[in-house]
Amino acid sequence: MKIKLFLFIIIMIISQNINAQIAIPQVLGNDMVLQQNTNVSLWGKAPAESTVKITSSWGETATATADKNGQWQTKIKTPYGSYAPQELTFSDGKSTTTLKNILIGEVWFASGQSNMEMPLNGFIGCPVKDANYFIATSNKYKKAIRIATVEKTQSYTPQDDVNVSWKECNAYNSAWFSAVAYHFAVLLTEALDVPVGVLNCSWGGSKVESWLPEKVLKGYSDVKLSTKEIENTSEYLRPMVMFNAMLNPVKKYTTRGFIWYQGESNVGMHTTYSARLAKMVELYRSYQENENIPFFEVEIAPYSYGDVNGLAGAYLREAQHKAISLIPNSGIVGTNDLVEPYEVENIHPKDKTTVGQRLSYLALNKTYGYQYIGCTGPVLRSINTKEDKLIVSFSNAEDGFSREKDITGFEIAGADGVFYPAEAYVFSENQTIILSSAKVAVPKYARYCFRNFLLGNTTGSRGLPIVPFRTDNF
Repeated sequence: MKIKLFLFIIIMIISQNINAQIAIPQVLGNDMVLQQNTNVSLWGKAPAESTVKITSSWGETATATADKNGQWQTKIKTPYGSYAPQELTFSDGKSTTTLKNILIGEVWFASGQSNMEMPLNGFIGCPVKDANYFIATSNKYKKAIRIATVEKTQSYTPQDDVNVSWKECNAYNSAWFSAVAYHFAVLLTEALDVPVGVLNCSWGGSKVESWLPEKVLKGYSDVKLSTKEIENTSEYLRPMVMFNAMLNPVKKYTTRGFIWYQGESNVGMHTTYSARLAKMVELYRSYQENENIPFFEVEIAPYSYGDVNGLAGAYLREAQHKAISLIPNSGIVGTNDLVEPYEVENIHPKDKTTVGQRLSYLALNKTYGYQYIGCTGPVLRSINTKEDKLIVSFSNAEDGFSREKDITGFEIAGADGVFYPAEAYVFSENQTIILSSAKVAVPKYARYCFRNFLLGNTTGSRGLPIVPFRTDNF
């Protein structure tokens, strides 16, 4: 009996010593990229009321005091970015942890559903364009790009940690990097000449409600949060649980901005989408303690949604653009010219290279001050009727369009609201497009790529597509 008691005491002492060690969340790990030239957040656990000291290889130090629950948080100043590996050491006087091979550069947070999650390797039956080439050549970015992918998991309550680790860019790791995030990072590191890190927190099929916390979702009458109702919902459509298990543990990781590719699972719910997306961005900015952090999203790509001529997908794209008008310091990239006709039933179009690059154009122009880099395609400015034609004028088209005829994607209607494909040609003297149809004697309304699956083929001079629009409201 005495031996058992002795062993029990020893086990308890060992357990207490283990629990008393300093602990750091997995997102703060070896090979990570820290945002340059700012004060980055560091946090973790340590013995209650102990002092944690952080020292860096670049000469800065920081301290934090753990509260009665052992939680601590602090910030440390980072230098300008470089390709030189750095280290961080955490100590509470009894235990020490050192993180190695850290790079200082630009860090972005990526999230959304399957088109953001989709790796360079592709999905079964859904390849990524030129994947083999990009995987084979990714070794050249070993010292410049790191990507961390949060493990897909769910929880009914907010979690403090999640399985995630930063990976160096090489031919093995890159196959499993988000293709959009990879191409975004490649162009940024080439343009800025600093390391780039992307923290990817995505789940295929997730709704915007999946990435919102309980306190917000309680205000939405159409969202059911009881355990039974959540469990009766398809795993990938569940509200709240992805926020709790995946986003909450990494929300404090200091980033420069946010890229987002999501919306397909909210098709049919466009009336609520804009406000909820804006609320999500507001929350993320509060976690970052930066109310103006950049937010750049991707239009959902053309897809049949059961009816190629249906409008549900078009309404959601319209809601995405409305969200951008609600969110300061934001932008959106177009996709209507990036899908092949045979991809009508493929919700994962293969061209992720251009999507990632267009996101980087937004970042370079709006965040890094490269104002000579185009980031927005032609946008409807005005429309006028002249006899049997509509004259459509655009902003962001000062240098003209990519073609003058054989233009696809436009439709026009008369007062009856029945739309027909329009013949379109560019009147180059004032950068307008002239629309007409033999079936519409007196045209009144125009639309561009305003169907579930209607492809555009016209861009501005910088290769960015005309933004989808409609001039009717029915």
